[in-house]
This record gives sequence, structure tokens and C-alpha cells, in this order.
Amino acid sequence: MKRHGLLNAPLATLIAELGHTDTFVIADAGLPIPPGVPRVDLALRPGLPGFLEVFDALADELCLEGVTLASELAEASPDLHDRLSARLDALDARDKAPMERTRVAHEAFKRLLPEARFVVRTGECTPFANVVLRSGVPF
Repeated sequence: MKRHGLLNAPLATLIAELGHTDTFVIADAGLPIPPGVPRVDLALRPGLPGFLEVFDALADELCLEGVTLASELAEASPDLHDRLSARLDALDARDKAPMERTRVAHEAFKRLLPEARFVVRTGECTPFANVVLRSGVPF
């Protein structure tokens, strides 16, 4: 058994298959996931697991070069927005490179989903708790 890192085998496989510029999504419990986009459903009940817990676990595993958020997040869920922004700042420092940050209206955000390699569904029930993450390379 692994000592650390992701234990979810389907999620670990999808992560290992990511290439440079591939995108994937961490989603709240209510984000509509288009048919045909692979889904790793971690949701157990409202709030479990939380969005930030899942974000932290995946960010530890990955080199990320971009993030897209719904522009509505800052106003609708300012606490989550601020906590996520702090994590993104920490990733910039860890990787010694600024991550490209994009904000789009939620309707435009949903139009990005069919292009994602996969979606990780959390139990988060905070409005607009969704991100599209773009895979980078460590060199």
C-alpha cells in the first residue's frame, strides 16, 4: 500500500495520464458534468470531501500552469475565494513561476467542461466552488 499521495486508483491513473496543457476540473456537488467526460465522484454527503481538501491533495501531486475560475466566486463565496487565492499564491512560490489565472462567467466556465480530460466531483456545496486546472511540466 502507498505511504502517501493519492490512494484513489482511478484518480491516480487519470492524473498520471495528464500531459502538458491538458485540463481537468475540480467541481462542487452541483456542477453539471457533460456526458462523455470522465468523472471521479468523491462526493459522500454535503461538504464531504470539501473543495479545498481535494484541491490541496491534487496540487501536491501536480505541476500546474493555469487555473480558470468563475468570476462569480469572489462575490458569492468570498471566504472560499480568498482561501483558494492564498493556495494559488503558495503554488506560485513553490514552483517559482506564476500560474496563469483566468476568470470567466459561470456560463462560459461550463462551456469549458467538454474539453476537460476529467472532472473530480467533491461534496462541496459552496456556490461556484469549481476550477479548471491546466497541467504544466516540471522542466
